[in-house]
Formats: sequence, structure tokens, C-alpha cells
Amino acid sequence: MRTSWKQLVLILAIAATSLPAIAQTAIPQNSGIDPALLAKANAGDPAAQVQVGESYAAGKGVEQDLKQAAEWYRRAADKGDVAGELHLAALYRDGGKGFPRDRSQSAAWYRRAAEQGDVGAQGILGLLYSLGQGVPKSDVEAYFWFDLAAAVNGPKQQQYAQNRQAIGTHITTDELDEIQERVAKWNATHPRATATE
Repeated sequence: MRTSWKQLVLILAIAATSLPAIAQTAIPQNSGIDPALLAKANAGDPAAQVQVGESYAAGKGVEQDLKQAAEWYRRAADKGDVAGELHLAALYRDGGKGFPRDRSQSAAWYRRAAEQGDVGAQGILGLLYSLGQGVPKSDVEAYFWFDLAAAVNGPKQQQYAQNRQAIGTHITTDELDEIQERVAKWNATHPRATATE
């Protein structure tokens, strides 16, 4: 009987030393978010916060969680980070998997990015005003934002100019004069960059 107990103890000892190796191979090596990236995000780095948000949005390394993605995007957006604002705007625009679609929130975040000079956000905001999605329908506002977007060289410049022209048929001469004054004031206080779309 002693021999069988010794054998049993030996078998259990071998099994116990093998379990960590078995457990390590059962879990994917790339699960989770890079600890260094997460540390930077928790320390307040907006670019890292957006990357962590993207991981949650795509389910890359973690389970997909759009609410968690929105929280990380919002941390960056609240610091005025355009990438965070754009990601949050798109998330509210599309909704999905337990995250509410909210066109008003989407428009508000696009507006924040547009006011910082993001050409793509300006073009989207022009479209939203022309359709009345998330904002009151306004041809004047649509023309203003399309005009700003069309003034910057980039891949969608021609499209923004065409949209501006189409909207221009719905506004009066007085409204056009007011828009041009507004555009001149905006341009005087905002540096322009080239489009990165």
C-alpha cells in the first residue's frame, strides 16, 4: 500500500509542476492591452487614451466594449484631442452593441473637432446641417462649414466645394454676405492645416 501512495504522490507532483506550462499555452500571449500603453493612458496621455479606446472598440486584445471605448475616447476628447473627439463622434453616429446611437451627441463632438480646424469634421458638420441630422436644418450653417472645408487643399476639397455650391442655391445674398464675414473672422483666428483625410 505504501508503494501506491508513493506513486500517487509522484504523479500529483509531476502534474502540479506541469499545470503552469499547460495554463500558459491555453491563454493567448497577446490577450489584454499593453501594460505600458495602459499606464500612459491612465497617466493622461490623449494619444494613448485613444489607442486604448480603439482596442475596446475593435475587441483587439480585450472583449469588445463600446461603452468602455467611449470612456477612453471621452478622456482624450475632454482634453481637446481631435482624434478623441472624432472617434467619439463616430461612435455616437453609429452606435451598436449596447452603445446608444445619438445624433445630437455625434454632431456636438464633430462640431468641437471642426472648431479646432479639422477639415473632415467641418465637411461632416456641413452635411449634418444640410440634412438636419443631430442639429437643426440650416443651409446657412451648412454653407459656412462647407466653405471652411473647401478652402483647404485635400482629397475631398472638390466634394466640399460642390456641396457648398449646391447649398448656395438655397441662401439669400444677405445670408451669403453674413457667412463671408463669419468665414473671414474664423480664418483670422484659426490657423489652417492641410487635410489629412
